[in-house]
Amino acid sequence: MFYRPQDGHGLPHNPLSAIVAPRPIGWISTRGRLGDNLAPYSFFNLTAYVPPQVMFASTSDKPDRPGTKDSVAQIAETRVFCVNIADGTLKEQVNASSAALPAGMDEFQAAGIEPAECQTIDCPRVKGAAAALECRATRIQRLAGEANFMVLGVVTGIHLREDCLKDGRFDLHGLGWLSRLGYRDYAITTQTFEMERP
Repeated sequence: MFYRPQDGHGLPHNPLSAIVAPRPIGWISTRGRLGDNLAPYSFFNLTAYVPPQVMFASTSDKPDRPGTKDSVAQIAETRVFCVNIADGTLKEQVNASSAALPAGMDEFQAAGIEPAECQTIDCPRVKGAAAALECRATRIQRLAGEANFMVLGVVTGIHLREDCLKDGRFDLHGLGWLSRLGYRDYAITTQTFEMERP
């Protein structure tokens, strides 16, 4: 099968997100003039080590946030955000926070997720997250298409949950790394292996 995206694929569901998988989930928390917000994004990744930098992309809008979503709108206001990393035990909370709630409705409260304050920025974080990356936005880049934005940020502070540190390494083997596949599919990675680079 071959198709050009502009012509459509003719399948019941778009295969694109299932092709590029698994994808890590950036559980993005923000604070803005309307309050606190929390939402998962699977177009997310680490982009550099020194200084540490991350990106995530938002690819749709909401009726009460014309042209974007709450996360991007609030980052445009404050220029800060936090990337929370969920282990497999938090899958239900991650999913609950993906609900398209009205702007200003707090997903922490709605999904029963305990917040904590960040240290280097004025923003909430997920208290129980395996890790949290406090970030200052360096760029909000409009992408091709309607309501597509990429947010780039520099990491200014890192929280690591104590039980996720084993022998001096960040390790989620017992809990699993939560990732997005395609359609309604997710994965919890618990089996890994090491390879030496040539």
